[in-house]
Amino acid sequence: MRVRAQMSMMFHLDKCIGCHTCSVACKNLWTDRDGAEYMWWNNVETRPGTGYPTGWEDQDHYKGGWKFIEEGKITLRLQNKPEALANLFFNPVLPQLEDYYDPYTHKYSNLFDAPASDEQPTAIPISLITGEPIGISSSPNWDDDLGGSELYARNDLSLDGLDPGVREQMEEIERVVFNYLPRICNHCLNPACVGACPSKAIYKRAEDGIVLVNEDKCRAWRMCVSACPYKKVYYNWSTGKSEKCILCFPRMEVGESPACAHSCVGRIRYMGVLLYDADVIESAASVPDDQLLAAQLDAILDPSDPAVIAAARDAGIGEDWLDVARRSPVYQFVKVWGIALPLHPEFRTMAMMFYVPPLSPVVSTIENKVVKLDISNKLEDFELFDHLDKARLPVQYLANLFSVGNEAVIRQILRKMYAVRIYKRHQSLNGGVVDDATRKLLASADLNENEAEAIYKLTTVPTIDERFVLPPYHREVTIEQLNDPLAYKGAVGMGYIEEPRRGW
Repeated sequence: MRVRAQMSMMFHLDKCIGCHTCSVACKNLWTDRDGAEYMWWNNVETRPGTGYPTGWEDQDHYKGGWKFIEEGKITLRLQNKPEALANLFFNPVLPQLEDYYDPYTHKYSNLFDAPASDEQPTAIPISLITGEPIGISSSPNWDDDLGGSELYARNDLSLDGLDPGVREQMEEIERVVFNYLPRICNHCLNPACVGACPSKAIYKRAEDGIVLVNEDKCRAWRMCVSACPYKKVYYNWSTGKSEKCILCFPRMEVGESPACAHSCVGRIRYMGVLLYDADVIESAASVPDDQLLAAQLDAILDPSDPAVIAAARDAGIGEDWLDVARRSPVYQFVKVWGIALPLHPEFRTMAMMFYVPPLSPVVSTIENKVVKLDISNKLEDFELFDHLDKARLPVQYLANLFSVGNEAVIRQILRKMYAVRIYKRHQSLNGGVVDDATRKLLASADLNENEAEAIYKLTTVPTIDERFVLPPYHREVTIEQLNDPLAYKGAVGMGYIEEPRRGW
């Protein structure tokens, strides 16, 4: 057993309001430079939809992630070693600018210098790359809130394989409930970007598992862009280097949460340390599809297990890191309660960002039926959980996103979440008294009262210290970070160092 620590984030999709505050916070801090205009290290997608870049889930086209060959053996979907050499100077599956959008500004001089006229002057859009006038036809959230559904929502790849009736339901765009999906780099345990880089410029940091780009080694092969199945590595056309989310490590190293998490209006983001067994990564990523999710979750270790603690100490993981791993909210949601899942485990990168599937679309469909039933007298006839299949955001669709098509996993998570909601409702209506019928309902969802209270508390009223349980890095901003332009910019933005004044 080789124990390693991993900084992880969890997104509670039932609370995301799609405000894009996280995206703007990240954009202002990290990607407002030349060549980074189109980069959105954090973005929020409307689902159903095709996301950003358009159609990023289509690995038949983009060749991202790993491909299963046989039990215990996988290979990069992008290329093998001979193909890597052949494609070194021409990468045939790179996303194109039209898959993102042409970054633009406006010619504001038109507003000030326009001659007198009966017509209102306009600031025409100008490409930031070519400087030429352009027609705006896309953006990072062009399909926000189902805008352009004929082009985007109906082309969502996660709709593939749905039963005809379910697909027809999802295609009734005017009545479908949509949800938001925030995405950042997943800082995977088996990152395809690292495996594809010919110059070994991308690496996984040993102390906390953050995947970073050494821009001194980057040679702009851009294999990392193609190999990442989540398309969270970007090419800076100005510097000729690859860039990606760095999980705001300069902030975390001084005790601050990442900008996207700290700014989140809905408080949907949680952060904590997970311990995993590095010896099982290859085997866990090399099992058939129906075993992938269980294998990945099994690789995450119990930080209270004496054997894990001993192995962690042998690996140089300190007691302070073990303590934050035991208090990690991500561990609670993922392992203890089992209600958070990675995004698209079938990509076999073992993503370390997790999502609690949304419950609200279920409630909006069946809640009227629920409140009309007398749960205390008709528990045997109470078919609440059977109504999950009638949800406006179908279980099949959520399973395609989070559980490799395994609907039973999603159904069990929704059962738990709804059981907690019913439990708290009855507790409130009955003056804090919990009846036997409600306890039976909890038990039917594999929960007890203590677990229900803990889930409710951490979901609804957590303090910032409970949402963000960060490890002590025991260092201030280092000289190496100051020599890194991205880290330097972050340190300046947070006020840890003062930026030299510049003249006009």
